[in-house]
Amino acid sequence: MRIATWNVNSLKARLDRVTGWMAEARPDVLCLQETKLADAAFPAMAFEALGYESAHHGDGRWNGVAVLSRVGLEDVRRGFDGPADAAGCRLLAATCGGVRVHSVYVPNGRSVGSEHFEEKLRWFAALRSLLDERCDPADPVVVCGDVNVAPRDSDVWDPAALVGSTHVTPEERAALDEVCAWGLVDAFRLHHADPGLYTWWDYRGGAFHRRQGMRIDLVLLSRPLAERCTWALVDRNERKGQQPSDHAPVLVDVDPPPAGSAKG
Repeated sequence: MRIATWNVNSLKARLDRVTGWMAEARPDVLCLQETKLADAAFPAMAFEALGYESAHHGDGRWNGVAVLSRVGLEDVRRGFDGPADAAGCRLLAATCGGVRVHSVYVPNGRSVGSEHFEEKLRWFAALRSLLDERCDPADPVVVCGDVNVAPRDSDVWDPAALVGSTHVTPEERAALDEVCAWGLVDAFRLHHADPGLYTWWDYRGGAFHRRQGMRIDLVLLSRPLAERCTWALVDRNERKGQQPSDHAPVLVDVDPPPAGSAKG
């Protein structure tokens, strides 16, 4: 199974790019973030023409998340059903080919110590609680999307330049680590240990060409999937060209379970 995630920073503006990339990359499951669409405006037919079922959670202002699947789409659930939903349309879960998939767009946090920063930490805590309540680490589970945290200093272009900023604070990293402690593995790092590998680059100041980025888009796999993860890639080519998103897609491949295995 090929699983991908991509913060497209407006699906309306980049639909042709997304569908063109899907036709080439052929993910089995694609999670999208920052669609910036209402549910009624989501272009489900464009994805259906490529063989994908889709589910979307958005209100047409900001945020917005989606799951697209060509291996089935069942048991769709939107949001947390609690106070964390006040942060907007940032979570969508569905079962695709026997795998429980969560597309997440974690709040940015804006500035350290602000109410938005505290909201971000609460959002991570709500995600951990959701996993505790609805999922089992022994099952095939995926959490992927724009987590708005660079897990380690090796995931940013210059840690010293970001001191005092969001995305790199001990509090944010601890909150992400707590989610991973549920039983999730950073799939990209299973195959790429080197620094200097990013998924986001600011539009300003020629950051992409100067390699000034951060790795904040993750595919997190439960251990039954992580043990079968054979490949991972950040597709930097999709950050190039006309009107790209400021994020690049992340893809991972997971082999099917051994014949006769009881768990996914």
